Amino acid sequence: MMMAAATSRTRTQRRGPRRSPAPAPDSTRQALFAAAAREFARHGFAGASVDRIAAAARLNKAMIYYHFGSKGRLYAEILHDMFSAVGARVRAVADSNASAEDKVRQFVEAIAAEAEARPHFPPIWCREVADEGRHFGQDTGREVASIVGTLKRMIDEGVRAGVFVPAPHMLVHVGLIGPLLLFFASTPLRARLSRAGVRGAAELNRDQVVGHIQNVTLGVLRGMTAGAGRKAKSRSV
Repeated sequence: MMMAAATSRTRTQRRGPRRSPAPAPDSTRQALFAAAAREFARHGFAGASVDRIAAAARLNKAMIYYHFGSKGRLYAEILHDMFSAVGARVRAVADSNASAEDKVRQFVEAIAAEAEARPHFPPIWCREVADEGRHFGQDTGREVASIVGTLKRMIDEGVRAGVFVPAPHMLVHVGLIGPLLLFFASTPLRARLSRAGVRGAAELNRDQVVGHIQNVTLGVLRGMTAGAGRKAKSRSV
């Protein structure tokens, strides 16, 4: 019995301590993706560190290059994840039987929903805009063009139906995407401003902001400018 126990201990010592199983490829990729998304959101592309990404994911830095090839490709994957999700949703809306006005409402909602599901994305995109799109690849450009083109389809449909006035689709897109990105990207800042005593900073909520942007966008497309609104009100009085 003593010899058997000694033999067992010797075998254990030869094998070394039991190691945890290696993470599955999908879980490794997901961990790197999540860590990189947070890193790019905080530091932008240029300031992001592959060492910090690997440390946050608790993985070897070599895994980044194994799964994504480079820091640039990892960044592109994060952008593609957002834009492809938005693109799929808005194209489905455009192809539906909803009215032109409802399609525009759903367009705004789709962007808000996907941005809300990815808190890293609004700050990443704001940083990319500030960086003049230097890390904006052709694939990302095509995805953005598809989304903007889908909005144009909706506007053109509304013009043909007589419910919209002709409007520059790029101007409409900038007018709705800017406030959405600013709202989601500024969440930590608004909390800080609220603690500093800025009234109303923490009172804004997601549905309130989305509803406001939907109403403003539809007001523009219906030709209801601020001046026209005041005139209509004065006549009614």
